[in-house]
Amino acid sequence: MADNGFRVLVGTTKGVFLIGRDDETGRWQTDGPHCDGWPINHVIADAGTGTLWAGGGSDFHGAGVWRSPDGGNSWQLTRLSKGMMDDWAASDADFAAMIGWSEAPLPFGDRFSQIWSLHHAHGTLYAGTKPATLIKSTDQGDSWQAVDGLSDHPSSDSWQPGAAGLVLHTIVSHPQDAARLWLGISAAGVFATDDGGTSWERRNRLSNAERCAGHDHPAAPREGETGHCVHNMVRAPGETDVLYQQNHHGVWRSADGGRSWDDVTQGLPSTFGFPIAVHPRDPDTIWTLPLNGDMAGRFPPDAAAAVWRSRDGGQSWQAQRVGLPQEGCYFTVLRQAMAVDRRDPAGVYFGTNSGSVFASFNEGDNWHEIARHLPTILSVEVMDRPA
Repeated sequence: MADNGFRVLVGTTKGVFLIGRDDETGRWQTDGPHCDGWPINHVIADAGTGTLWAGGGSDFHGAGVWRSPDGGNSWQLTRLSKGMMDDWAASDADFAAMIGWSEAPLPFGDRFSQIWSLHHAHGTLYAGTKPATLIKSTDQGDSWQAVDGLSDHPSSDSWQPGAAGLVLHTIVSHPQDAARLWLGISAAGVFATDDGGTSWERRNRLSNAERCAGHDHPAAPREGETGHCVHNMVRAPGETDVLYQQNHHGVWRSADGGRSWDDVTQGLPSTFGFPIAVHPRDPDTIWTLPLNGDMAGRFPPDAAAAVWRSRDGGQSWQAQRVGLPQEGCYFTVLRQAMAVDRRDPAGVYFGTNSGSVFASFNEGDNWHEIARHLPTILSVEVMDRPA
């Protein structure tokens, strides 16, 4: 694999895979699995230093964050919570020796079982967990502390798990103001802080737009809220706090940092889907990948894959199908399995639960399969830095 600084970072049920393009042959090459085959829900990179972090775990492993300081060549694990393996090893010396286990206190005990999401901004590394807790590290992941302001939110005793559990799956930061964050929790909704996590506001209200009237969906509370089962959320580039979310029941846009939301689903073939992505420079260009419905199989409508793109902030949508399977396509694309690079034109990438990674190098006009037969893909991100 050519070391030109570009990688597609893939988290799977069986570890981390890194995909890069060989400069001489132009062929895509896959390196992995890394992280001892742990289930990895999210992999991110600090493009400036080449540091990678991978978060995951399971009921068996407990939760942990892996770090690579050298672009994926070596990895070190910081375990954060206990799993069944700890109970087994504590009572079985042979098993403990086999896995190299030694008894040591873990900072969060059994408070959560997995790291579900990661985000690095303004010198702080954040992680979202299952069940939903926000934790942070100011030393690149060596030590962690809980952001108790979120856990102590007055609504916390009413948060309900989605199908994957009560997961904090999305962390979004303001590019200039380190005190401002937005979170997505399924199925508790969108939360925002303007004071670095001391206090949090729940932001799920509909706007006063006439077309939002009559909102009705089993995953959504009544009384003028968009619903608490947010699937993924992004902040658009620019000075204004434009947010987009793919919810359990549609695509929504907020022009005011989540204080109110407009339904921009009209024109899409389905209200259901998981990922949403935004252009790195154009706040009106977004991509999503609709699925046929919660109870209808969660695969592309008519079993024909398409990434849908909007160039006007969701007012209209166009299907991008060239290079994607158009018959017998039953894959699912999960909430963290779509990413966009910062090139011009922007590249768009997504991974499937059937183990394929597709890439478009012209903002979705056509697609190429750059990897296949990987384990179930849980996340896709990119690392792009000068050689």
